[in-house]
Amino acid sequence: QVQLLESGGGSVQAGGSLRLSCAASGYTFSSYCMAWFRQPPGKEREGVACITDYGTTTYANSVKARFTISKDNAKNTLYLQMNSLKPEDTAMYYCAAGYLWYDRCLGAERPDFGYWGQGTQVTVSS
Repeated sequence: QVQLLESGGGSVQAGGSLRLSCAASGYTFSSYCMAWFRQPPGKEREGVACITDYGTTTYANSVKARFTISKDNAKNTLYLQMNSLKPEDTAMYYCAAGYLWYDRCLGAERPDFGYWGQGTQVTVSS
């Protein structure tokens, strides 16, 4: 049974940092495309960052140069380091997993991911 469990969310002032973690179990973590999505209050869920099984990464324009996605295959854990946080980063953050080939992973969208965590709340105050 696939499980994704996010942690590390919280409240922070603008300019601060947070590191989200997603502990995965029940599948071969290293072989899967992994991603972070977020859903701001009253808005659609949107992609934040993605990492392929080889470790190649992509980012939404809104978070480039501020967020870093990474993974530790030995620990079956996905991370999102968030720096220079802004109030508009306030959202519920979700990790997602999908068995996607390299190119498909880099262009993946929400329907492509079959497994989701329950989310962790990030609130950034001005």
